[in-house]
Amino acid sequence: LVAGPIVRAAHLLPQMQQDHVFDKAKAWRGCELVAWGFFLKLCLADNAAQVVDPRFLEPLVYNSLDHLIGIVCFAFQIYGDFAGYSLIAIGLGRILGFDFGLNFNKPYFAASFSDFWQRWHISLSEWLRDYLYIPLGGNQGGKWRTFRNLCITMFLGGLWHGAAWTFVVWGLLHGVYLVLQR
Repeated sequence: LVAGPIVRAAHLLPQMQQDHVFDKAKAWRGCELVAWGFFLKLCLADNAAQVVDPRFLEPLVYNSLDHLIGIVCFAFQIYGDFAGYSLIAIGLGRILGFDFGLNFNKPYFAASFSDFWQRWHISLSEWLRDYLYIPLGGNQGGKWRTFRNLCITMFLGGLWHGAAWTFVVWGLLHGVYLVLQR
């Protein structure tokens, strides 16, 4: 639940107040989502990790091409992990009669950084937008305040992932990417 999808009370509570009658079609669709989620996690992410982990643990042992392969595999690994567990949660919810919505929508086919963040971990992106970016002022107050708000939001999004310098740098880089796009 902490990792996602982040289902808002306004969306979830009304569903909890309804009686849920078993729906075979929804349950079957839920099973499909769970199976696809396990495939992404166990087959895609875990196998990509077999390529990525050695390169990140001992970078001096590998050449540039090996690192390029590692970077591409890392993209598959994080997608498989995040989208996989989200699909498992969404599918289990569907089996029980709940709709948690879509959390990943082909993010690697995004046309821009902002498009990426509208497709990647959608529930987290919406949470960051609604509870950080907009309260900071959003895009009101001129371009420099907008740039500041984007960087602060993504910095805090990085910290949300973990209190380590790698996450701080990741968050700030994504803030800078969004600023450069604007």
